[in-house]
Amino acid sequence: MKRAAAESYLKIGEVARQVGVSPSVIRSWESLGLARPRRTESRYRLYTRDDVTRLKRARFLRKVRGLNAAAIVQLLKREGRISSAAGASAGVIGSHLRQLRARRRLSLAAVARAVGISVGFLSALERSQMSGSVGTLRKLARFYRTSILEFYEANGVSSRHVRPAERKVLEAGVGVRMELLAWGNTAMEPHLFCIAPGAASGDPYAHDGEEFIYVLRGELVITLDTLEHWLKPGDSFYFESAIPHRWRNPSRRETRVLWVNTPPTF
Repeated sequence: MKRAAAESYLKIGEVARQVGVSPSVIRSWESLGLARPRRTESRYRLYTRDDVTRLKRARFLRKVRGLNAAAIVQLLKREGRISSAAGASAGVIGSHLRQLRARRRLSLAAVARAVGISVGFLSALERSQMSGSVGTLRKLARFYRTSILEFYEANGVSSRHVRPAERKVLEAGVGVRMELLAWGNTAMEPHLFCIAPGAASGDPYAHDGEEFIYVLRGELVITLDTLEHWLKPGDSFYFESAIPHRWRNPSRRETRVLWVNTPPTF
């Protein structure tokens, strides 16, 4: 990166100082789409002045007006500060998780204990203040006897022709964006996974069905049980979903993967 270009960006510590929140809050807001930092070859986040302005507005809305993360995202969308798709999934997931727990009359502690996460983290998920990894969302979906597919709000039958702007989007933890390519009465569940450098699925997970992967860009390490498989652009990979699996992007650039599950029970 050229020196002149690098000087126009800010690192997360400087952004946190200017906005008046901790770096961990900046990272959680990033998962909601409130900031879209670039990454250096050393994986440092670099933010623009526009990111700082947007984050300052988010802090004002939280501190002065008392809005939660989902409400902040909605207001910033109406103000045109973020795109309509950014952060939408976090609010949907939080609300949906809260409804699932309320219907069963379960406490936060009971669900957190059953799933193996902290009460504070589950509370933050339900209030849309944080987003869960694919592994965490899969555990919650399994506990509630549903699937991650339901978190997309992918009801009804999709058109045969789905344009990029029409895809259902799910932000599954920091740096993992899942775009649903078809939904409704389908025998397959096709996704486009966009995985930032260093991002991962979290804990291993398993479910019924079979999976097919085709790496479009970047690299992916997928682990079945304890065996690692390193995939590069053009590589394809097929496995049974019942095998505990997890994955990560080991490279310094974004990885894009066409990922197909069948049947659609993911």
